[in-house]
Amino acid sequence: MAKTNIRPEDRRKDKNHRLAGGYGPYAARQDAEALLRRSVMACLLWEDLFYEDGKSVVDNIKALIPVVHPELVKNIAIEARLKQKLRHVPLLIVREMARLKTHRSYVGEMTDVFQRADEITELVALYWKDGRQPLSGQIKKLLAGAFDARNRDRDGNERYRFDTYNFAKYDRDSAVKFRDVMKLVRPKPPQGREELYRQIKDRTMPSPDTWEVSLSAGKNKVETFTRLIREKKLGALAFLRNLRLMGEIGVPRDVIREGFQTINPRWLLPLNYLQAQKYASGWERELEEMMFRGLAKSPKLPGHTIFVVDVSGSMRGTVSAKSEFGRIDAACALAMIASEVCESISVYATAGNDHNRIHKTALVKPRRGFALMDEIKTTERSLGGGGIFTRQCLEYIRAEERGVNPARIMVFSDSQDCDIAGKQTPAPFGRYNYIIDVSAHKHGVAYKGVWTAEIAGWSEHFLAYVLGYEGLELSEQSNE
Repeated sequence: MAKTNIRPEDRRKDKNHRLAGGYGPYAARQDAEALLRRSVMACLLWEDLFYEDGKSVVDNIKALIPVVHPELVKNIAIEARLKQKLRHVPLLIVREMARLKTHRSYVGEMTDVFQRADEITELVALYWKDGRQPLSGQIKKLLAGAFDARNRDRDGNERYRFDTYNFAKYDRDSAVKFRDVMKLVRPKPPQGREELYRQIKDRTMPSPDTWEVSLSAGKNKVETFTRLIREKKLGALAFLRNLRLMGEIGVPRDVIREGFQTINPRWLLPLNYLQAQKYASGWERELEEMMFRGLAKSPKLPGHTIFVVDVSGSMRGTVSAKSEFGRIDAACALAMIASEVCESISVYATAGNDHNRIHKTALVKPRRGFALMDEIKTTERSLGGGGIFTRQCLEYIRAEERGVNPARIMVFSDSQDCDIAGKQTPAPFGRYNYIIDVSAHKHGVAYKGVWTAEIAGWSEHFLAYVLGYEGLELSEQSNE
């Protein structure tokens, strides 16, 4: 059974911390592992949140690592990389574990934090962020193992994670290069990899066959994209980011449709689909089909599910300084995906008025795909834009549902409650009650005995936790 992010362990409030930047109710008291998961699973390293700056988030992660069992910290780092598809915060965790006598012995076995070849050099750059210094023994062991790390394919056969193409693609003129790392850790080439090692050392790897290289060399754009799609050499993210360009330059539609059917969406986040839909809306149907492809064989969550989407002011903050999408977009995207595995749903959007501390909640038409997101966004404009008043909201929904006891309630939020005194502890009324937290704020509302689980992050893998908790299993997408 999949492990949920936390099970609330203490109904009492944490009297030292208030939510919503100090203006909300007391935060839930949670153990160090739960707090670490909160801060990690939706963390874009160094990026500011609505109520916390990026540095305080990083400092919080650094402070929690020493007080959480090292094996749990290791598992959190790997889960953040493989399930939540985060690239930088797992490397930060590795760096901090290497500092600690109690944790460093686990570092050498954490090669799963490397899923792109350039993460090898990024770890060394992070290690030297505070000044160049010798690499520790465990870091050297980890980096040496990363050069020849292996994955298993669907048939159980082992293959190297990074080949000549992967190393060539990311062999950049940056401060730390692959050959620098190789010189520092001196990995021994396995049989058959000697020539690759020589090419890395001499920086003589052949130019990778990527769309960037081909177009910079002046090759025909239509022919380049057509060839890369048909040879299955165009990555999923590159495919989505170039959808509009391919349409503008005249790549045949049947070729683009072929790409939708053949690319592997494993490392895509829901927000990647939203970005593609925004700039290439003519492919909305195909984008939805690809987004839901991995859920086609998933079991349905039985019974009626109530979705509550937080559209308060703090949810409008962007997920990163470079992103055009806010946490509200992440919440809508996760609700959109979750709706595909539920037998029956009601969808509510909620916000309120910060001055008089009164909620405003509205029923949303339970449409499918991007149309559901449009409905939530349309409803958002009439709900005040203040904070989320979770208990008031749930009381309102319970009355609206006319005594129906749902199988589950899912609240998609940043957990920064604003409810008034005497109305501060939420009272969810489903058989299962989940908080899907799309922020990395230090504290939340996961009070013991109130919520079934709090699940942090913005990848679709939150469904694996929900299904696993209820004794079902999500059909995983292919790792190919």
